Amino acid sequence: MKVDLVGNVHLVAGTAAAIPQILSLLKEKGVVIDGNPDMYVRVYRAFGIDDAIELRDRSNKRPIAGLQRFFIVATPGMTSEAQNALLKTLEEPPADAAFFFIIPAPEMLLSTLRSRAQILIPDQTSKREEVVDARAFLASDSQRRLDMLKPLLEKDEGDKRDIGNIIGFLSSLERLLHKKPDGLQAIYRARKYVGDKGALVKPLLEQIALLTPKVG
Repeated sequence: MKVDLVGNVHLVAGTAAAIPQILSLLKEKGVVIDGNPDMYVRVYRAFGIDDAIELRDRSNKRPIAGLQRFFIVATPGMTSEAQNALLKTLEEPPADAAFFFIIPAPEMLLSTLRSRAQILIPDQTSKREEVVDARAFLASDSQRRLDMLKPLLEKDEGDKRDIGNIIGFLSSLERLLHKKPDGLQAIYRARKYVGDKGALVKPLLEQIALLTPKVG
């Protein structure tokens, strides 16, 4: 990734696979990466209010070894409460703190948060492979679409779904339907709520299967 960094807050469109690119970018800028106690890198399955408070508190501490601290956070989504908790910190970030939030679809975040950040697009190689082919999904009938959703609805041993895969799928659908506004409403609704705690993911995705127009 070749880019000039502007400001202290950056939103990276991608997944945790983009972390090496961010670290490489910082290294090119002269930042010590290996063994740097001021380098905070975390990958979350979900980012909630407690995580936001912890990050906010950490950002208020002084650097340990250098002149600046770097916070690299990769998450499939942030709850609205978490975003609001970070707004004041990101509006007036400590001069010695730089934030990189890696999220599949930065446009899903609150506009007030996005307005405080520089949007970065990593190299294509860091993108997650799609679990569901969005183009094939749109070309299928409703019943076939419901069947195709099953991999996205599977849960892991912790009884949690991979929200990153779901948001990546929603973003792909949006790109394919950008000229069909009637088909985007259900997608916008799903993307707005899917990362919230207790969100009813299955009904949100089923609405998309039933309401989006057939394409192809």
